[in-house]
Amino acid sequence: MADIPDRFKLDPENRLLPMDYGYVTLNYDIQWFEERGIAPPADIEDLLKPEYKGLTVVENPASSSPGLAFMFVTAWRFGDKGEYTFLDYWRDLKGNDVLVTDGWSDAYFGQFTAGSGGEGDRPIVVSYATSPAAEVFFNNLPEPPTASVNTPGNSFEQIEFVGVLANSPNWEAAHKLVDFLLSPAFQEDIPTHMWVYPANSKAAVGELFERWADVPSQPVQLTPGEIAANREAWIEAWTDVMLRE
Repeated sequence: MADIPDRFKLDPENRLLPMDYGYVTLNYDIQWFEERGIAPPADIEDLLKPEYKGLTVVENPASSSPGLAFMFVTAWRFGDKGEYTFLDYWRDLKGNDVLVTDGWSDAYFGQFTAGSGGEGDRPIVVSYATSPAAEVFFNNLPEPPTASVNTPGNSFEQIEFVGVLANSPNWEAAHKLVDFLLSPAFQEDIPTHMWVYPANSKAAVGELFERWADVPSQPVQLTPGEIAANREAWIEAWTDVMLRE
């Protein structure tokens, strides 16, 4: 635990231990924007501009974890009370012809221009900060055809935890497994197997992540309490705006 940064330790009793973390953020097709002489998005508010009409695909927060994370970004940025709320942002995004899919695979591999091999027509997608590195890895490329938007306040940090059930019949073996999962040996395998960052600060992420998986600046962080108190109401309100109005 000494090698895991304190900011990841959300349980003071250490019942759940941080194993890895990652970021949901916008990704865009570099070549698409270069060929048209349009500046790629640098902020989620850019998606509302006329020149970005019909360019973005997002995932439904009710059925997709990256979709949920992106909704959290908008809720954090605009709030749910006041003259302009996150629901107003989504109404404006809907008015700018955003496409909503049920899940990440359909969005990235079906609708995103770079991820679909040109079959899709959306050059902006909600994905992960590590997606450009994955493009290099899986397609054996010298550099990624995509880039992630890592500017302040435009990404959401997700932390994954591991723990042992209180009534586990194999308590000792389970604790040994947890120790192994947090060890540098296992943690250094996380980047190119799970496409997230290791929680252990002593674990090297490797050259691929160092070059192409930049950590976003000032990501959005909501507490578990904030998420638990608002998630269902926010999803229901989002659904009303995006799918029922």
